Amino acid sequence: MKLDDDDFTLFGFPRQHALDRAALDTRWRALQAEVHPDRFAAQGAAAQRLAMQWAVRVNEAYTRLRDPLRRGAYLCELAGVDVGAERNTAMPPDFLLEQMAWREALEDARDATSVKALDREVVQRERALLERLGREIDEVLDARLAAATVRALMFVGRFREDINRRLEVLDA
Repeated sequence: MKLDDDDFTLFGFPRQHALDRAALDTRWRALQAEVHPDRFAAQGAAAQRLAMQWAVRVNEAYTRLRDPLRRGAYLCELAGVDVGAERNTAMPPDFLLEQMAWREALEDARDATSVKALDREVVQRERALLERLGREIDEVLDARLAAATVRALMFVGRFREDINRRLEVLDA
């Protein structure tokens, strides 16, 4: 293992979006046991600092790999495609219309039941986009197309945060 290995190499997985979560969790625990700073206490401060770097690196990789959206964005980056979420907010017109309809529905919702129904709809759309992202990366092998789907998923994620905030207000 090298600190500059990509996350997939570090964990011993192929570079693909499809990932066995149980295998990822098992490998993470094994890596953490291997690099935990306490194992190096007798070897001095320098060895412990290096072990701490490794522990941080393993945790960062695990956090990125366990989240399907972050994993997708990372795979795009590894393929040389910048997701560009900060600069590229262009979306297809049908997606923008869907977003506008959701925003209006959230604004018009007067009770938690209505907001939860909207959330269920958004969750279904999010799942469909995640499935599409997986196909674009693993089957179509098109990182540019996948980057657009990552950006769409980011929009959906932000909207789900708005839904959760609205539910907090209604539940208060």
